[in-house]
Amino acid sequence: MSSIPSTDELVTLGAPIALRDGSRVRIRQGRRTDRKLLLRGFERLSPQSRYRRFLAPVQELSESAVRYLTEIDHHDHEAMIALDEQTGDGIGVARYVRDPNRPDVAEVAVTVIDDWQGKGLGTLLLEVISARARAEGITRFRALMLATNTTMMDLFEELDRVQIIDRDLGRVEIEVPIPSVGVAPALRKVIRIAAQDEIGVRSLVTADGGASPAAVE
Repeated sequence: MSSIPSTDELVTLGAPIALRDGSRVRIRQGRRTDRKLLLRGFERLSPQSRYRRFLAPVQELSESAVRYLTEIDHHDHEAMIALDEQTGDGIGVARYVRDPNRPDVAEVAVTVIDDWQGKGLGTLLLEVISARARAEGITRFRALMLATNTTMMDLFEELDRVQIIDRDLGRVEIEVPIPSVGVAPALRKVIRIAAQDEIGVRSLVTADGGASPAAVE
């Protein structure tokens, strides 16, 4: 057996995890007391990042949105928070929300603040939220996206095991099975493409700051 702790073990222990550039983060479950942490993280998102995630200019989060994002039961609604080990600031979050009509399916979201993008943190958070979903009996992740050109359609043609379950006026809803270990390759690619300007991806809150189902951000 390997003596190197797994990501799950590091999260459980609260131990620091090194990203590919050497920066270190800690990951823990979200809490009801994370209101200030959430708001500070939102403030560190650039206008461009907010627009790409919310598909509209969003200046602030409403109180109802903040409540929705912090009232987590760790079963049907889970959030895993990434913290900068040096400062303790929130720098990323991965979240799933279970579909009440299909208990084995959940919508998933991953958000990383601008300063920490491109370091592998999004993939790490996706790995952790996938493990939590498996532990709670979820077998598939769902995401709703808005494609503004052919980039997304071309991507879906290349990805294996991605099921397009709905297309409506440019919206594309997909489902991806969660593997027994690690992260679905399809979701890795979707998150990488979603960081570019070619596509928009529905976020966890609507343009006016109200609550919305989860999705890849």
